Amino acid sequence: MKTAEIKVTVELDDNNVPENILWESTDSANKEAVPVKSMMLALWDHNYKNALRIDLWTKDMSVDEMKIFFFQTLMTMGDSFLRATGETNIIEDLRDYCDHFADKMQIPRS
Repeated sequence: MKTAEIKVTVELDDNNVPENILWESTDSANKEAVPVKSMMLALWDHNYKNALRIDLWTKDMSVDEMKIFFFQTLMTMGDSFLRATGETNIIEDLRDYCDHFADKMQIPRS
């Protein structure tokens, strides 16, 4: 059995607000910690049938960056849900909502 480790380091200011977030993985080609401005981690507790979440962002992440981050996260969550369930009808609805979200947030799309 192979084991991989993902490590997230959060540097906090005096008020416990994230200043820096770094992540690294034993499976990554890049062996150095990579700085990021935001993260969302969701885990499924099968015993309690409950999602466990950690959402963090650095104090220098702009609102415009956060809008793009949420848009991209919603889109990729839809992709993951489709791969996991094959539920195409609801994914079309989610993608329609994501288009609406991008329009409302004035997020440029290519």
